[in-house]
Amino acid sequence: MRNEISLAAILCVASLAFSIPLTAQMMPRNSTPSSASPSATASPTASPAKQTARSIPFHGMISAVDQSAKTFAIAGKKQSRVFKVTDKTSITKGGNTASMKDITENEEVSGSYWKNADGTLEAKTVTLGPAGKAKTSTASPAASPKASPSPKP
Repeated sequence: MRNEISLAAILCVASLAFSIPLTAQMMPRNSTPSSASPSATASPTASPAKQTARSIPFHGMISAVDQSAKTFAIAGKKQSRVFKVTDKTSITKGGNTASMKDITENEEVSGSYWKNADGTLEAKTVTLGPAGKAKTSTASPAASPKASPSPKP
């Protein structure tokens, strides 16, 4: 009986000893080291003006265009979003390269954008026209596996 109590006590102490380091490793660290500079915590790929490192998708109908400011707006359910077109923005229409002059009101548009630290939305890619139009026009029916029946033995 004494052996069983000693063995049970040893197992309890051992399990407790192994669980404490595991919980300490799993706890999140709230403070940053004092030696780290604020610039070291920022993403190395994002510029200082960028707030998000990944681009955010958008899709909708263009409600307004300002050619001189190089912006266009998409009407949303709650509010409109205004996107800034820069030299880095890739604009396509029907699978071909396009320019800011090709962006017109009441046209379907999709693409991606970055949200800058100042709150502006910078367009990364802009695709003009219906979303599925460019994909279906490039596929030929002869390339489809259903276009030619398989030979029967």
